[in-house]
Amino acid sequence: MGRVRVVVIGGGIGGLCLAQGLRQAGVDVTVYEQDSSPRGRSQGYRLRISPEGERALRDCLPPRVRDLLVATANVRYDSQLVAYDENLVEQWAPTFTDPRGEAPEKVDAVDRGTLRRVLLAGLDQSVHFGRQCTRVERRADGQVVAYFADGTRAVGDVLVAADGTNSRIRAQLRPGDVPRDLGVRTVFSRISRAAVTAADVPPGLRDRFSYVIGSDGYHLGLMPMIFRTRPDEAAARWWPGLPMDDVDDYYMSVFNVHRTDLGIDDETFFAMSGTRLCELVLERTAGWHPGLRGVVRHAQPDMTFAVALRATMPVQPWDQGNLVGLGDAVHTMPPSGGVGANTAVCDASVLCRVLTEVDRGERDLPDALADYYRAMVVHASQAVAMSLRIAQWSIKKLDVPVPDADAGKPR
Repeated sequence: MGRVRVVVIGGGIGGLCLAQGLRQAGVDVTVYEQDSSPRGRSQGYRLRISPEGERALRDCLPPRVRDLLVATANVRYDSQLVAYDENLVEQWAPTFTDPRGEAPEKVDAVDRGTLRRVLLAGLDQSVHFGRQCTRVERRADGQVVAYFADGTRAVGDVLVAADGTNSRIRAQLRPGDVPRDLGVRTVFSRISRAAVTAADVPPGLRDRFSYVIGSDGYHLGLMPMIFRTRPDEAAARWWPGLPMDDVDDYYMSVFNVHRTDLGIDDETFFAMSGTRLCELVLERTAGWHPGLRGVVRHAQPDMTFAVALRATMPVQPWDQGNLVGLGDAVHTMPPSGGVGANTAVCDASVLCRVLTEVDRGERDLPDALADYYRAMVVHASQAVAMSLRIAQWSIKKLDVPVPDADAGKPR
């Protein structure tokens, strides 16, 4: 086929990772994002980076961007998970192995907003904000067109839908393909590490991944994000002039409860302000250990939001030719296990490779996309299955069947 023009709808982690890889390979790529700026809206905070996710990022990113990624990653203190009951009595502390060992350059956790800024580095002319895609179509000549709410449009040889769980493109092309509600309601919050330190909380909760299993159906995860280098300082050193959000070390708080135990209808729950959500978590943990409540009490209302956990079951290829799905648009999964973003960048790495081969005239587009979907369905199905098994184990109650350990494996 030769030279390929790629249009990416969605400037999240997966879409930007793909754009970095394609740009580095010399492929024509443009990203269109509906948010008005990189700050956009709250979508989460700390992200775990798996060995597969780190490999995919390194495959797609040029050296200078990789250096910035490493500089802004999480400091590794005590990586062990410790589970407690609501009285802060330790229940168990499993040991995990990582094939990367303790390599100093290892990236195993990042801040989502900072990662997005890092992935934007060098893409200034290739990313357009404030462009909400309303529909797509394939023309008679085979090219694809994206139409935007502002009346503009973009034309390409391949259009990648990286527009997230609530993908408009998926809704248009595959209206019956809707992620399933797991029945779990979650409150994400950010808590200043400095505030927690000043509050003199129990040492066992500091700078480690803690998970609290309440006997009342409530569950709380606390995960530290401690930057190796403050993002603004890292940018000043590795990429002068690159905008970075002003963010200090923090804990990500994840409060999970099944909707039947929550006892609040969805309309009321999702209409709650950040302040009211913080109050709700404190109300529901009133009988918990004071040390736990001492952490939760410092949650930042303006950094608190509610979500319903969902999952794509089963993961399937889109039979849409050069209209291609990537990331949450094609395989939504709950955050348990921390594999969602990793799966998106793995998608990006595979798609980048096959599109680069098409661009160089080494293979045909249909064959390349078939290879992408074969790989994507396998790794995404395994990721969804794993995240559901962890959710079942940690939250206990889900509204969907949980796949077995062999889900997604090629037979």
